[in-house]
Amino acid sequence: MSSDIANPTNTTAGSVAAGAGTTRPEAIRRRRMPPEFNIFLVLIGIALIYELLGWTMIGQSFLGNQQRLTIMILQVSVIGIIAVGVTQVIITGGIDLSSGSVVGLTAMIAASFAQASTWSRALYPALTDLPAIGLAAGIVNGVLIAYTRIPPFIATLGMMVSARGLSKWYTKGQPVSGLTEQFNFIGSGIWPVIVFLAVAVIFHVALRYTRYGKFTYAIGANMQAARVSGINVERHLVKVYAIAGLLAGLAGIVTAARAQTAQAGMGISYELDAIAAAVIGGTSLTGGVGRITGTVIGTIILGIMTSGFTFLRVDAYYQEIVKGVIIVAAVVADVYRQKKRAKR
Repeated sequence: MSSDIANPTNTTAGSVAAGAGTTRPEAIRRRRMPPEFNIFLVLIGIALIYELLGWTMIGQSFLGNQQRLTIMILQVSVIGIIAVGVTQVIITGGIDLSSGSVVGLTAMIAASFAQASTWSRALYPALTDLPAIGLAAGIVNGVLIAYTRIPPFIATLGMMVSARGLSKWYTKGQPVSGLTEQFNFIGSGIWPVIVFLAVAVIFHVALRYTRYGKFTYAIGANMQAARVSGINVERHLVKVYAIAGLLAGLAGIVTAARAQTAQAGMGISYELDAIAAAVIGGTSLTGGVGRITGTVIGTIILGIMTSGFTFLRVDAYYQEIVKGVIIVAAVVADVYRQKKRAKR
């Protein structure tokens, strides 16, 4: 196995060290600087801009309102859970457009198994569920992409439409309510944040320190080279998409528990926010580059932007416009980084 495949950090900061090959102070500082440092600076900059605009436009502090910041963190936790799975998919050179619809489908089915027995319209009284629906959707995506060679965009687009349709069909479009206290507890208080951070830590370790991570980076960097080196590419892609589906299913459960009800429309556009968080966090859409820590920062940036726009009373459609511009800017920046790295 080549050194590029054996060491996943080669796909991020390693190429800089290999390309520099000098002892110049500038190169040394660049090697020592973590890849997420610039993204973190962007996070700080955006927060300070909102703080300044808050005092200038409405005479209030953005960062000084603890309740606002708490709500922001809770809101982005679900997106963050999805983004952790999406990041791994993008690192392999793929894409997952189905996660938002899987959130809605899982929320509906999980909630229907968590209705209280005293609820008059309970479908399955006193039962609980696991995010198995999300896992199943992820496996279907992985099998289609790995073994039929369907482009990831098409396979996950089909799953996105199908899962949304299934979520509407499941209860004929009716919401699912009357959930048990045990189920609602998952989405109460700070628990969504705890779930998000736990998921992020687990897969940060998995990507950086396990064979799973090495294979994931290797496939994204050069799929053919990974196959020649002995990696079962097809089987590994199924694993990656299954994990992404499982995390989307987990996000669906947290979403339903937070709202204490489930509706077929839950999770709309969540997949785009998750992709945006990953790309803003430094994950390259060309594959082979990305870290969970960067995705966590990217998720928080999205949360600050949304909360900041609401704080400044900016209309929702302006928020979508700016979010789209930022996604495009992040991709352009990634292309620039790739060209610069290639020159080194």
